Amino acid sequence: MKPGFVRFAGIGAALLIAGYAFFALQGPQGIPGLIEKRRQIAELEKQNALRAREIEQKRARIDRLRDSQPDQELEIRQRLKLVKPDEKVFMLQDPAQDSSRKAGH
Repeated sequence: MKPGFVRFAGIGAALLIAGYAFFALQGPQGIPGLIEKRRQIAELEKQNALRAREIEQKRARIDRLRDSQPDQELEIRQRLKLVKPDEKVFMLQDPAQDSSRKAGH
């Protein structure tokens, strides 16, 4: 009688452990939760890679702007005909434009 009870108790304990494992793995901390967390991690890694690319692009743009600032300033000043107090500017007229104005009048 004792060997049958031990066998029955062992089978019952195994079924109890299997049932607990089944329900524990079905919950939010189980396999579905693990799959969802892995999906979120993959999505966040993609976002981080995108942000890193954006940061690099912005750093490159800042470097380009920093390097070309004197050139841009000079070009803007020439277009707007701005002069600093200590500068001398000589404005020359193109002879072709001058003759076309005389021919038009």
